[in-house]
Amino acid sequence: MCGIIGYVGKKAAAPILLEGLRRLEYRGYDSAGIAVLDGARLSLLKKKGKIDEGLAPLLKASPLAGRLGIGHTRWATHGVPSDKNCHPHLDASGTLAVVHNGVIENYETLKQRLKRGGHRFKSDTDTEVLAHLIGECYARRRGQTGATRPRKSAPGPTHGNSADLLTQAVCDALREVIGTYGLAVICADQPEVIVGARRGSPLIIGIGKGENFLASDANAIVAHTRKVVYLNDYDVATITAEGFEVQNLGTATAQVQISNIEFNQEDAARGRHAHFMLKEIHEQPQTVRNALRGRIDLEGATARFGGLNMTPAQLRGIDRIVIAASGTSWHAALVGEYLIEEFAQIPVEVEFAHEFCYRNAPLEPNTVLLVLSQSGETADTLAALREAKRRSHRALAIVNVVGSTIAREADGGIYLHAGPEIGVASTKAFVSTLTVLSLLAVHLGRMRNLPVKRALEMLRALEAVPEQIERLLGQSAALKRIARKYAKAEDFFFLSRGYLFPIALEGALKLKEISYIHAEGYSAAEMKHGPIALIDAKTPAVFLVPQDSMYEKTMANLAMIRSRRGPIIALATEGDRQIRAVADDVFYLPRALEPIYPILATVPLQLLAYHIAVARGCDVDKPRNLAKSVTVE
Repeated sequence: MCGIIGYVGKKAAAPILLEGLRRLEYRGYDSAGIAVLDGARLSLLKKKGKIDEGLAPLLKASPLAGRLGIGHTRWATHGVPSDKNCHPHLDASGTLAVVHNGVIENYETLKQRLKRGGHRFKSDTDTEVLAHLIGECYARRRGQTGATRPRKSAPGPTHGNSADLLTQAVCDALREVIGTYGLAVICADQPEVIVGARRGSPLIIGIGKGENFLASDANAIVAHTRKVVYLNDYDVATITAEGFEVQNLGTATAQVQISNIEFNQEDAARGRHAHFMLKEIHEQPQTVRNALRGRIDLEGATARFGGLNMTPAQLRGIDRIVIAASGTSWHAALVGEYLIEEFAQIPVEVEFAHEFCYRNAPLEPNTVLLVLSQSGETADTLAALREAKRRSHRALAIVNVVGSTIAREADGGIYLHAGPEIGVASTKAFVSTLTVLSLLAVHLGRMRNLPVKRALEMLRALEAVPEQIERLLGQSAALKRIARKYAKAEDFFFLSRGYLFPIALEGALKLKEISYIHAEGYSAAEMKHGPIALIDAKTPAVFLVPQDSMYEKTMANLAMIRSRRGPIIALATEGDRQIRAVADDVFYLPRALEPIYPILATVPLQLLAYHIAVARGCDVDKPRNLAKSVTVE
């Protein structure tokens, strides 16, 4: 992985590819490259490092002509980041180029077989093996037909068997492949055709006028078109300037549906903010409003959802919910466990998505799986959803990206409507997920025994959240001062209890992701069981200690850190004077219901991590080694 862009049309391809790759930078990458066809001439440029430091200067020094091409940003899986390992990769003849996201699990077996046939490899990647395999299949088909004439597609979408040699060669090769892929292929013998295919790694066709696109992410092409086709697993697409054709490896036919991208080019721009992450933190009042819009029914004292696709009787019949997620979404799932168990009295278990798939956990008949994913493409989470469906359990999803694979394959679900999130470290999608989980807890609770008074109290508290977040954002300067004070620390603890324990985990993750400071999140009560040995005067502890049901307990845990000279940063409730006597630095949260504090406390932790990372000179939007959407296991 990480990003794919393809173009065929009447314009120069190279500038469009370079622009598309820049729009994919947020996904994380270590190298970038493009291949362009000018008639039957295939030209390729690729370089390790950031686009503006590697590929762009190369392209400026040696411009590539041609109106068809493919590009890629790579996040290393097989082979270290290097010039030789970055994409595109060529086949043995040097006339066929491939870019690829995913992992070819049987690449070593294929590589050894190809070596025995005389193939020689220049890189350490599984993708080069795939390029050679496609090239071999293409040569075989070309030999069988004795012709290599390019074919023009009819305007608009069609589907069925294609006579195109390149398309069939890709199909032949993929039938030998074990693993995941989103790929694009071009060949000098067919200078008007791009072939794309997907299994487990997202790929979309962008539909233009006299031009068409292929991309792994809508951000890459939203400046050119809002009309797209989301490819399904095992789909193989043949794309020309005039149209496209889609077939499926399994059935030779494919379902094609044209969709609209819900955001525009301006939504995916940084605007006046120094970083996308800061922009997205400041968008949170609006994204919470978006998550709430049309979903609060004060008259019925409940929340409304249109996409769960379950009757009231089916919802009341749920005996257990398993929430599967990864990374930041897993922390949101932990908060969801607290919410649903309190408001709906349904037992909830939270699983790492990657663990759920590989252990034979018993699932009772009336168990529902709920998966959380911002991108809707997280490989582990998608695998968990498919495993639940394989076992005949209903699978629901909370996702942000309309048209994503998880959104399409779930039995029902809820969209976040947070808009595009470009910063690698999730901010607004996380807060929107907490908001939606709060609504879902009330919705399920009202179908059981949740009193009207308690439901209305929670719904009105949620309605107040956007304005409360705006107040918190107005205090960013105070957090900036605290951040500068502790920016040179090399270790942090984030501590709390109850509803805010998962937010301590999330705060630690945010700091780790973007500042590269070692940080650990713990239940405050767990410190005395071992980790307190690490406390010293150089190790700050961030305590989330609002005046909630756990206040006295958490304050007692705080005293243990204080007595060992550990610096303390406290997030406390407005009006709490006691905290001033025991904390070195205090940031105040608005007074709120206990289940609302996870949303409110998240915002200052995001800003704290952001300001520390900036003070340390880190690349906030593109932290090292990380990818925005993890589409490989």
